[in-house]
Amino acid sequence: MKFSYKFSNLLGTIYRNGNLCFTPDGNSVISPVGNRLTIFDLKNNTTKTLTVESGFNYTSIALSPNGSQLIAVNEKGQAQLISLLSCAVVHRHKFQNKVNHVQYSPDGLHFAVAKENIIFIFKAPGELTGEYNPFVLEKHHLAAYDDITWIDWSSDSRFLAIGCRDNSTKIIAIRKLNNFRTTILGGHTEPIVGCFFDHGCLDLNTLSRNGQLCIWKCSLGYSDIQMPERTANQEPEEKRIKKKGGNTDDESDDDFENGIEEKNDDENNPKDDENQVKDDDKKKLHLFYYKKLGRHYLADEPKKENRDAHVTAAAYNQKTHILVAAFSTGSFYLYELPEVNIIHSLSISDYAISSVCFNPTGDWVAMASSGVGQLLVWEWQSEQYIMKQQGHNSEMSCITYSPDGQYIATGGQDHKVKLWNTSNGFCFVTFSEHTSSVTGVQFSKNKKFLVSSSLDGTVRAYDIIRYRNFRTFTSPRPVQFACVAIDHSGELIVAGGQDVFEIYLWSVKLGKLLEILSGHEGPVTAIAFSPIPTASTLISGSWDKTIKVWNCLESNSDHETIDMMSDVTCVAFKPNGEEIAVGTLNGNITVFDVKTTTQIASIEGRNDLGSGRSAIDLITSKKNKETKCFKSIEYSADGECILAGGKSQFVCIYHVMEGMLLKKFAITQNKSFDSLDESLNRRKMTEFGNMALVEKREDLEGGNVMIRLPGVQKGDMASRHFMPEVNVYCVRFSPTGQSWAAACTEGLMVYSLDKGVVFDPFDLSMEVTPKATVQSLKEQEYSKALIMSLKLNEINLITSVIEGIPLSNVELVCSSLPNEYAHRTLQAVTGLLRKSPHIEFYLRWVCCLLTQHGNKDNIFQHHSLLGLHESLSRKYEMLNKMCDFNKYTLTVLSKVGEMRRKSSAANGEILSETNDEDLDENMILLRTSSNLENNDDLSEFEEDENMSTDED
Repeated sequence: MKFSYKFSNLLGTIYRNGNLCFTPDGNSVISPVGNRLTIFDLKNNTTKTLTVESGFNYTSIALSPNGSQLIAVNEKGQAQLISLLSCAVVHRHKFQNKVNHVQYSPDGLHFAVAKENIIFIFKAPGELTGEYNPFVLEKHHLAAYDDITWIDWSSDSRFLAIGCRDNSTKIIAIRKLNNFRTTILGGHTEPIVGCFFDHGCLDLNTLSRNGQLCIWKCSLGYSDIQMPERTANQEPEEKRIKKKGGNTDDESDDDFENGIEEKNDDENNPKDDENQVKDDDKKKLHLFYYKKLGRHYLADEPKKENRDAHVTAAAYNQKTHILVAAFSTGSFYLYELPEVNIIHSLSISDYAISSVCFNPTGDWVAMASSGVGQLLVWEWQSEQYIMKQQGHNSEMSCITYSPDGQYIATGGQDHKVKLWNTSNGFCFVTFSEHTSSVTGVQFSKNKKFLVSSSLDGTVRAYDIIRYRNFRTFTSPRPVQFACVAIDHSGELIVAGGQDVFEIYLWSVKLGKLLEILSGHEGPVTAIAFSPIPTASTLISGSWDKTIKVWNCLESNSDHETIDMMSDVTCVAFKPNGEEIAVGTLNGNITVFDVKTTTQIASIEGRNDLGSGRSAIDLITSKKNKETKCFKSIEYSADGECILAGGKSQFVCIYHVMEGMLLKKFAITQNKSFDSLDESLNRRKMTEFGNMALVEKREDLEGGNVMIRLPGVQKGDMASRHFMPEVNVYCVRFSPTGQSWAAACTEGLMVYSLDKGVVFDPFDLSMEVTPKATVQSLKEQEYSKALIMSLKLNEINLITSVIEGIPLSNVELVCSSLPNEYAHRTLQAVTGLLRKSPHIEFYLRWVCCLLTQHGNKDNIFQHHSLLGLHESLSRKYEMLNKMCDFNKYTLTVLSKVGEMRRKSSAANGEILSETNDEDLDENMILLRTSSNLENNDDLSEFEEDENMSTDED
């Protein structure tokens, strides 16, 4: 068993907080998911979570115009420069306070950062800076009297529009320019949500929180504002400002406060009419000013439904002049500017929309809601969803893999059961029949249905093919079910009660309760069927410090009891069905033999779970370690190791017989969660006690309390804001053994084997080298070359050798392979079949390997065959979609060609058999005789006639 597992993907968490970004090609959208970033590829229908991890949750991201660099800033002001080409952090920069907004300039030479009420303009990282530090500050500007809420660059990258919380919008230039002055625009009564330049000009649109939209017209264009010409006798700008005793900014912040007129310091002095005319002329000397063309209110329609509705996010596409305004009611509206004509509206949920953005062409709108963790991409012209994904509203409580490893089912405390595709990372079906928290999910061995247990007193069975709930199992009296299991045949379903200490057994076909197993004196927390097809052994664990071995085919509830030293939290069967592993509340894992009920091994894992301490704990981390335990355990595919996770940020892999820790994985380093530090922050310790225990009330946010309720471990915390603790609720190995998944506070973390990084040879000797392998392949010693490549265990070398063997020699090479190398060859072929377009070639390898070595015992392991089945299923689905598309396309084209031939025959035009030289002339005659409206119809007509000619 190899343990070079690396973080692969994050499922179940679609969006947390922050702004969205489209890639320059418009095919992908980047979403911050806690302290990680996920890229949703809308063209290939896949998701990818970057391995880059921050210390806190991301709040602002900005993508460079070329799509190669990404700036991500977390809630503590720590910025990371991420290269999307290598998916690595290039540089880190620390801002002292929280960053409100980050935006790249359209030319990619600068980026602006808004922190509190100050704008920082940096040179974009690249070869032009000539410095090691990518964050080269070029200028900073005091923008307003309150925090900045929005930044927008002009299309020529020379000007910035800054929206502020003090209801004003400020326009500044990044350098000294002629005929320009720093301008402040007012007129709004609430904070600015967005301010947007028009394309090719300085016209501006500003939108405030109450839905008030102001349209501003600039008096000058880009061509009227140029760089100043410096003469030989002219002093440098910095020296001139220092002589005057001013600041080093290009324009003074006190000039032109209202954006149209200058303030006269001597206006209180009496002036005659002649002097007043001269002062009016001085006021009109400057040519740069803004004129308000109109004021519109966009919140009228949402306020009809909810009076408290307000604008939460906005975006504007300069090319199409389309404005999208998102409201706190969960609805959004599309307007065409400058006429402000509403062209589309839609309500997506009852929660506020946190962020919106357009793709570069303006056809798609991406919207995200942090209240429900929802992300969707809407094509407003065709009025259809390009993507619609939503994670669990609260924590996941249980997960399970399908028998072939292609799907993952998750159950959450939000009463929902979701199915995720492991290949693309998308959720493709959601079952919401439960009315309370889901406590357990389990796939049947034939992958035809899925069962789930819940605290609402029901166990439901779902059809995976038709996506419906076809069975609902209940008990004679209401019971909160805490766990569920299915036998190997898929005919029996068993569930354990949490408030009633009994086990209930149902028949799937009949849908009836067969038996009630009594004997436990505490809540039944874990239950498992034997994986052997011929056995009907059932294991149950309870808080009464016992596990019981049942035989479901026998009556009278006969069982055997094994006493434990502590409460049982989880149980797991070994793949061969001979051993069981039991996790208890004292942090130990004990292994028993099923037949003799004797203890085989014991693992003490409490010290491996870490000793995190919460900010409000009154005990030390050493004392807190005594409360750690494993909540979920799982055997590996070969049965030698155990994967365990619990009330900690660590997931451990133990060797069963040796009882030692092999590897430990840290699920997250996100300090936005609690209980990650082993010691208290001394800065919060004062003479009055721990400041973390003081309730922080904010009047602007409705008086929310920062301390959670005493004793509450999970679930809805009502209106209280708190730092959740990191917990691992469930861990599962993939049936193929190539990956494992953990349901934790972050979401569904998937770790897979990374074979390209670790050099792991097999039976290596001195004469086995890559050079010798290539030489053997050239000399047509195919069996020797294949065995040497398998010994080196490098995927690129194995690929070149396998693809270098002629198809006629595949059967001979497979028959000459030793038994230990036949299994490794099948594993390599399975991985190559998943990615290669040479399907027939690799299927020939598979057939020869199974024919030559399939009749031998213990040659091909179970997880290898499951991996092969998974690869074949994916290829089958892909080819099936392609063939269906081609089939229906050809059917439509043939019908259209037949209709056109009939219409031409009715007009007296007879198509005769022609050779290749006369084909072009007939095509010209057919085109002129047909009434084609556009070029698309012309191309379709040409294809139809080609098909008809071939048929003739």
